[in-house]
Formats: sequence, structure tokens, C-alpha cells
Amino acid sequence: MAKYLLLKHYRGAPAAVNDVPMDQWTPEEVSAHVQYMRDFATRLEGSGEFVDGQALSPEGTFVRYDGEGRPPVTDGPFAETKDLIAGWMVIDVETYERALELAGELSAAPGAGGKPIHEWLEVRPFLTEPPTITE
Repeated sequence: MAKYLLLKHYRGAPAAVNDVPMDQWTPEEVSAHVQYMRDFATRLEGSGEFVDGQALSPEGTFVRYDGEGRPPVTDGPFAETKDLIAGWMVIDVETYERALELAGELSAAPGAGGKPIHEWLEVRPFLTEPPTITE
């Protein structure tokens, strides 16, 4: 099994087919989208392929170390940036092809008008340790 991160972007990815920002959806459309995501996760829990997932707000702060005994340096929030992560899901699947299949299905979550978004999702494999050779 290999773990993959499925990233949903607010902005920065190619435009979705149903490209209406979520803040312009009706409460019913938001609820339908969230329910689709929950149902998708529940199905993957049943198959043993779901690890975790969360939605994220558009606000965030960058932080970096600034030396021993000094407070961290912060900058932000950056809600105006071109690339924001809207949410993520971690899956644990047998093959890369299965990860792509699931990302494609997740891309069909409903949006404005109840129609599938057809959004682009970023699929990123987890970095793994190379196999250890023992003699």
C-alpha cells in the first residue's frame, strides 16, 4: 500500500468546469458538497483506503525559525495569494492508478447548481524510505 495526498485548491490549479467560488454557493449547495465528501470518505473507510481528510479555511500564516531564544518570525495571513489549499485527503491504496481513479471521482463533488465541479486535484505520493538491504 502507498499513501497519497489529494489536495483541493481554492486557487492556483487550472479552473474547474463548474468554477463558481464556494462563497457564492447557496447553503444547500455547500451542504450537498460536504455530504459528498463525507460519503466518499465513509466508502473509503469501508475499503480500508481512507486515512484522514480535512477542509481548511483560506486564512493562514507563514512561520519560520529566527534563531535561538528569539520568537518565530511570522508573515501573513495571505488570503490574497494565488495558491491556497482548500482541503486535503490522505488515502492508502495499492497503486498509483487507484489514487488517480479516486482523485477523479472526488473531482466530481457537486458545486453550484448541484452540478459536479470537475475540479483539478493535486495527487502527491508520500515520500517513503528506500528499502533497506540486509545481508
